[in-house]
Amino acid sequence: MIDAVLFDVDGTLVDTNYLHAATWWQAFLQHGHTVPMADVHRAIGMGSDKLLDHLLPEDRDPDADDGIRTAHTALYAQYWSRLRAFDGAADLLRACAGRGSRVVLASSAAAPELKALRAALDADDAIDEATSGSEVEVTKPAPDLVQLALERAGVPAAKAVFVGDTRWDVEAAQRAGMSCVCVLTGGWSRAELEEAGAAAVYDDPRALLDDLDRSPLAV
Repeated sequence: MIDAVLFDVDGTLVDTNYLHAATWWQAFLQHGHTVPMADVHRAIGMGSDKLLDHLLPEDRDPDADDGIRTAHTALYAQYWSRLRAFDGAADLLRACAGRGSRVVLASSAAAPELKALRAALDADDAIDEATSGSEVEVTKPAPDLVQLALERAGVPAAKAVFVGDTRWDVEAAQRAGMSCVCVLTGGWSRAELEEAGAAAVYDDPRALLDDLDRSPLAV
């Protein structure tokens, strides 16, 4: 039986991926980098440590990276009070908790941002533990964040499932030794997520909740 369900938050439970894409694009532009919006979107789900290396030239001035991150944080923070959870997201967390599974948020967000995400979810009664990107040295697709969430769940990888929305979530979960169930709310296609190795793919959190008894979360 599955004893813990680990959840990515951005793009999986809360509708933020396109806000992140737009605000990273603006932050890059402010610092002299023109990065196609589509490329930015495909990198959302990585932590900022990975995202900058993935999108910006190798010969850039690395001393400017902190300024880019600060700009993104300031731009994105304007939306914090208006963030919205996906339909069924809070109910999904409560359903997992009601089955006896530990529910752990495995977010790459920094601590203040995670607080805003949790406020949008409004499901703290169902959440046992949470991680933030501030607690690890490298973020997704490296497994460190998922492994930290697994440690806090207190169960072995074979007894846990990760739920995410991007290829980076699938890769991080696999490297941590667990399967990953995906939703399409982050903007990745079903074919891409299945090709990456997702154990199952659902339209959104509500669809996963409706199929919970037959999903990998109930195996």
